[in-house]
Amino acid sequence: MNFLQFFVWGSWLISIGGYLGGTLHFTGAQIGGVFSTLGIASLFMPAIMGIIADRWINAEKLYGMCHLIGAALLFWSSTVTDPNIFFWVMLLNSMFYMPTIALNNTVSYTILEQKGFNIVKDFPPIRVWGTIGFIAAMWTVDICGWKSNNMQLIFSAVSAIILGVYAMTMPACPPSKSQKDGSFLSSMGLDAFVLFKQTKMSIFFLFAMFLGAAFYKLQMHLEVRFSKVSTSLIPIRLVCNIPFYCYPFHKFPKHFSYSPYHFFCNGSA
Repeated sequence: MNFLQFFVWGSWLISIGGYLGGTLHFTGAQIGGVFSTLGIASLFMPAIMGIIADRWINAEKLYGMCHLIGAALLFWSSTVTDPNIFFWVMLLNSMFYMPTIALNNTVSYTILEQKGFNIVKDFPPIRVWGTIGFIAAMWTVDICGWKSNNMQLIFSAVSAIILGVYAMTMPACPPSKSQKDGSFLSSMGLDAFVLFKQTKMSIFFLFAMFLGAAFYKLQMHLEVRFSKVSTSLIPIRLVCNIPFYCYPFHKFPKHFSYSPYHFFCNGSA
């Protein structure tokens, strides 16, 4: 599940710029608009889907439905050549894909707990398959020569269908129907902003933000200077994450055990 979760994303995320700019002749602003759909959707859709999974629908069912809907939208996007329509189709796709990242964790945590596993100890080696899936998808698209055509979107859609169907077979993850705090701010996750009062959290956020921007600038540079191999080079940084996912951070003292996992694995990803 973790492998396919990021395989779906890696099939198009890195290479879509070359297709839009080189084949469909979108402008830089139009390509940037397509990438902005990920951020726009992330502002509100994970919270909305989280509320639905928490109160009404099994997490694994909602997870599967999101991927199946996303697959249909990816198929649609592969036929679109108009930049304005493409933006809205990809925004809809992002609205259903971005919540699945959190739902993937929810399903994983719930099933591990049901089976009596230690999440801090046993989840990171499972999550590493997401990184492997992302790399595998990027290399597959590159090797097959799909970087400059719509096959990358079709390939991603097929992968999403497989994952959506597979998710329906996962053990039940029923709604918790949590009623701890019925406030709107809490339901939308906005109360998490209080964490920025902590200096360490603010520094971590800024570090992760600027690191992500630096990697995207590097990707753009490689695309210009080494267009034929850029997609093959980008996964090098992802490969570096793998040892940190597998390192037994659970053996650290309790007050220190989880923060290195988040810092190295999530911050660097």
